[in-house]
Amino acid sequence: MFILVVNAGSSSLKYQLFDMDTREVVAKGLCERIGIDGKLTHNTVGKEKVQKDIPMPTHAQAVSALVESLTDKEIGCIEDMSAISAVGHRIVHGGPWLIKSVLVDDKVLADLEKCRDLAPLHTGPHLLGIRGCMEVMPSTPQVLVIDTAFHQTMPPEAYTYAIPYELAQKYAIRRYGAHGTSHRYVSGKAIEYLGDPNAKIVTCHLGNGSSISAVNAGKCVDTSMGLTPLEGVIMGSRCGSIDPAIVPLLMLREGIPADKMGAWLNKQCGFLGLSGVSSDLRDVRAAAAQGNGRAKLAIDLLAYQIKKYVGAYAAAMNGLDCVVFTAGIGENDSEMRALALKDMEYFGIKLDEEKNRVRGCFEIHADDSKVKILVIPTNEELVIASDTMDIVSGKEI
Repeated sequence: MFILVVNAGSSSLKYQLFDMDTREVVAKGLCERIGIDGKLTHNTVGKEKVQKDIPMPTHAQAVSALVESLTDKEIGCIEDMSAISAVGHRIVHGGPWLIKSVLVDDKVLADLEKCRDLAPLHTGPHLLGIRGCMEVMPSTPQVLVIDTAFHQTMPPEAYTYAIPYELAQKYAIRRYGAHGTSHRYVSGKAIEYLGDPNAKIVTCHLGNGSSISAVNAGKCVDTSMGLTPLEGVIMGSRCGSIDPAIVPLLMLREGIPADKMGAWLNKQCGFLGLSGVSSDLRDVRAAAAQGNGRAKLAIDLLAYQIKKYVGAYAAAMNGLDCVVFTAGIGENDSEMRALALKDMEYFGIKLDEEKNRVRGCFEIHADDSKVKILVIPTNEELVIASDTMDIVSGKEI
């Protein structure tokens, strides 16, 4: 069975084709500059990577281009479109309406439309990608795999905001979290490693967008992101958690209109706003190495916030067995891992500095650390492909 996994952006569409007999990727690619001029990068395993300029006025044309690449005799890997059993779509936010992976129908699309305010940067592009796939592959089942679904197990005291209850109910305002597919994958791998289904784990998904989750016995009990992916730790260009009073103050003093404020908090803050250098932590680290104090502060701030979440979640779970690092920063930035876990011996957390510096090292805890520390590469696409296969095979998710 072949499953196509799609992650649609406003002007891009990433894809991977999985052979579910081996659970391996057989081809992947990226359609970019959709609606501008169009560019496709395609790579079938064992064949040379190909880049093409292809007009892609819409997401449907991008889907047509990727299908043509997958079925091309020279660069493809399947005979025709019918070989694709289903398409799995990564969805950032399902709100209270989409709380588990689901087969697409009219009601599901209507429910996803309701999520535009909850993930304004993502929901519209998701819908474009889904409808593009439905147009090009009308008889192929489409499945949504929801990032917020993993966090649905949080208790009310973890997801509730202290605003008037009636308004929270009216506008579906609560903590939803994000990166749930990643947290689900790496916490599952950690449970396998520990051999303990009741393990208490803190998963740190650190990248341009970052979130931290508390996972107790395989269930999420708290997470750092909130109503939207804006809350939590400092990120590439997102502010993370701030005093809400800052928002009206800046709107008044800087003349930022309400309909622009969300984009400002998402695009002008974080590493970019604090350092004045870049939203990419690698650039910020390079600037700090050259003596840029603001860049160093941005680095220190992220590390400090990670430390606080690890400690808070250990308290919330009444214990801690494992800390997991994943995603771009979590998997590759050994200095951030070391800084975040420095002076945490009280919690039983002790890093092996030498192991931590070895790229690709799985276990980075010291031999006498009571808490295990793991670096686990995330694989959200495999989770999406697996859920999609299960749903079209009639299995309960």
